[in-house]
Amino acid sequence: MEFTAGGRLELRLTASDVGKRVSVRRLTEGGSPGAKFTDTVGVLTSWNDGVLLITKRDGEQVRIPESSLVAGKAVPAAPARRRGPAASYEELARTAARAWQPVESERLGDWELRAAGGFTRRANSVLPMGDPGLPLDEALTRVRAWYERRGLPAYIQTATGAEGTQELLCAELEARGWVREVSAELWVGALAPVADGVDLGDRVGLTREPGEAWLGRYQRKGASEVALKVLTTGPSVWFATVPGDGGEPDAIGRCVVDGRWAGFAAVEVAPSRRREGLASAVMTALACRALEEGASAAWLQVEADNEGARALYGRLGFAAHHAYHHYRAPEPDRDPDSAGH
Repeated sequence: MEFTAGGRLELRLTASDVGKRVSVRRLTEGGSPGAKFTDTVGVLTSWNDGVLLITKRDGEQVRIPESSLVAGKAVPAAPARRRGPAASYEELARTAARAWQPVESERLGDWELRAAGGFTRRANSVLPMGDPGLPLDEALTRVRAWYERRGLPAYIQTATGAEGTQELLCAELEARGWVREVSAELWVGALAPVADGVDLGDRVGLTREPGEAWLGRYQRKGASEVALKVLTTGPSVWFATVPGDGGEPDAIGRCVVDGRWAGFAAVEVAPSRRREGLASAVMTALACRALEEGASAAWLQVEADNEGARALYGRLGFAAHHAYHHYRAPEPDRDPDSAGH
């Protein structure tokens, strides 16, 4: 916060600061005698009709009446991470996209429209990495028509919480009635510590194809031909399998090596074998192979409510880089104005 020479808090924000990262302090409870100060840090995504809309790192949007403001200012981008590899949002977004490729795609300016028969939102959503080359409403109309021709709902994948992410686009989508259905985080970490984890030796098999046993453990049962194309496409894809006593493996995992990056996904363990270090062992085997191919950094995606995975990845040295979200287009007969501010 800013202080004047007399020690008083100062408001240094105007509507011209929309799009900047800001820190504001406000009074809660309407300024009553029992009111308390509350601080909010995020991107100022709009300032209309006396209300500020601030999008926080995790994508949460906070509406603040300007009458409750006590102080505020624009602040620098989030400080550099203290651990893990340095990386921009754009680098990670493009790396993650190459690791989970659609069956078909089409460019709309700097946006990429992706489809894979409905197999996962990541492969069936727009990746907006800049300007679509059209006014937003026209671009969204094009997006909806493109997915409608394929019999798919229209999704747009956005990100928040890092320099170059799409807080402003999130606010514009929500103002037009698009609904955020899923949020998760992309975490990064150094690769070498992962390779120093639990080593089961030859018990972890590595293959270029998932195989029937691997698919039997995979959470999305009955993988179609389209799903197999998504799973097996990438710069250098590896599948890990820990055999079980029955027909299905005790644990599986997937890794895509892409330059300096190794991306981990589909790390799954049989319910009866959890908390035995099998997930760590799968990641160790995949990390060792990625190191051999020249990778040095790692990334993965994890949902906010997956406490077990978050605890494991934290112990391995991973930490959140940014949050990402999937917005679904409103139903055709829904009035967009009803979902505005």
